Amino acid sequence: MKKLLAILLTALFVLTAVSALAEEQTVLTMWCIATESDANRPGYEAAIAEYEAAHPDIKIEWEAFENESYKTKIKAAMADPDSLPDIFFTWSGAFLGDFVEMGNVYCLDDAYQKVSADLPEVMTQNSTYDGKKYAVPLTYNIVTLFANMDLLAEAGWDHVPQDLDDLTACCDALVEKGITPFGCAGKEPWCVSEYFEPIMEKTIGYEAMNAVFKGQDTWNNEGIASSADFLSGMASKGYFDESGLALGNDEVKAAFIAGNYAFYQNGSWNCGEINDAEGNFEVALFPVMDAEKATYGQVIGGPSDSLAVSASSKNAELAADAAFELGKGICHYCYLAGAGLPAWTPDYDTSEVKPLVNAVADIVANADGMVLFGDTTMSADPANIYLDYLMQAFSGEIDGAAFIEGLAGDLW
Repeated sequence: MKKLLAILLTALFVLTAVSALAEEQTVLTMWCIATESDANRPGYEAAIAEYEAAHPDIKIEWEAFENESYKTKIKAAMADPDSLPDIFFTWSGAFLGDFVEMGNVYCLDDAYQKVSADLPEVMTQNSTYDGKKYAVPLTYNIVTLFANMDLLAEAGWDHVPQDLDDLTACCDALVEKGITPFGCAGKEPWCVSEYFEPIMEKTIGYEAMNAVFKGQDTWNNEGIASSADFLSGMASKGYFDESGLALGNDEVKAAFIAGNYAFYQNGSWNCGEINDAEGNFEVALFPVMDAEKATYGQVIGGPSDSLAVSASSKNAELAADAAFELGKGICHYCYLAGAGLPAWTPDYDTSEVKPLVNAVADIVANADGMVLFGDTTMSADPANIYLDYLMQAFSGEIDGAAFIEGLAGDLW
C-alpha cells in the first residue's frame, strides 16, 4: 500500500511539474512551406527540436503549407495583421518588400547584431529595405539542371550539353531512343518558371534580365519572345512529358528519380534526395542560347528562403531572436541533408556534405552573374501577371510575340 501511495505521489508531482512548465511556457507560432514531402522538412524538425530543448520555456507551434497555397494564404493574412503568426516563412526580394511597405514586418536590426559574426551581411541584402533588415536567410539555392547520365549514355552522350546546338542534338537523340528529355510540373507555375528563366537569362544575359524583372526596362524584347517560343517549341518537339501540364512537382521529381526523364530542372534544394537515389546523376546549368549576350556561368537564384517576424506579434523581440536561432539551425540541417547551400557560415563538420551539393557550390563559386527568381524579384501583382502569361506560352496558347506584347502592355 505504501509503495502504491509513493507511486501515486510521484506521478502527481510529475504531472504538477509538467503543468507548471506548460503554464510558464511562451508559445511562438510559425508558418512555413516545409510540408511532409518538402526537402526542407527534416531540417525544420531538427532545428525546432533543438531550439525547444535549449529553451524549455518556449514552445514553437508551427504549420506547413504547400508552396502555391501558402503564397495565397500569407498575402491574404497581410490584410488582417492580427491573424499573422509570430514567425512566418517568406521569400525575399519584392515578395517580402510588399509586406514591409505595409508595415506588417518587424525590423530585425537589433537581433541581427547578436549573430552578425555567423551570418554574412551579403546574405541579408535581398531582405534589406531602406537600410533595415527584415528577414533571416535560411539557405542559398539556384536553379539546377539535374541529369541522369545513364539515360544520356543510352542516347550516346557522355556529357551534359552546354550550348544550343548540343542541346538540340542531345534531345533529338533521346527522343529517337524513346526517352523523354525533360520533366516539368506544368501544374505549378513556379516550376515552369524554373525552365523559362534560365532560357531567358541565357538568351538576353543576366544584366538585361535583372533590369526587366526590376521594372527598369521593358518586356518588349525580341530575345524574350524567342525564349518563350523556344520553351513552347520544346513541348511541340516532344522534349517534355506530354502529361506534364497535369503533374505536380513531387510527381515529376519522383518520375525523374525513377528514370522516366533524362533531365529535371528545379531548385538545388533537391540535391540531397537525388544524390541519395539509385543512379548516376550530375548537376549542371541550362545551356547557352545566345553566346553574344550570355555565358554558361550565369545562374538563377540566390539567398531567398527566409523567416520574418510579424510586427503585430505580442512577443516580437523574443520572436526575432528565435527566428535567427531557428534560421541558423534550419540552415545547418538542410545543408547537411542536401537541401541548399548555407547562408550562414558553417561552424560544424562539413566533411559529409553530399557530392551534388558540393558540385552546386562549385557552380556558384564560378558564377558569372546571378538573377533572383522572377516571382520574388517582382511584387505580387506583376509576378502573378508574369506567371499567367508564362503558363499561356508554355501551353502553346500564345506565341512569343503575344507573350512580350501582353507583358509590355500590362507591366512595361
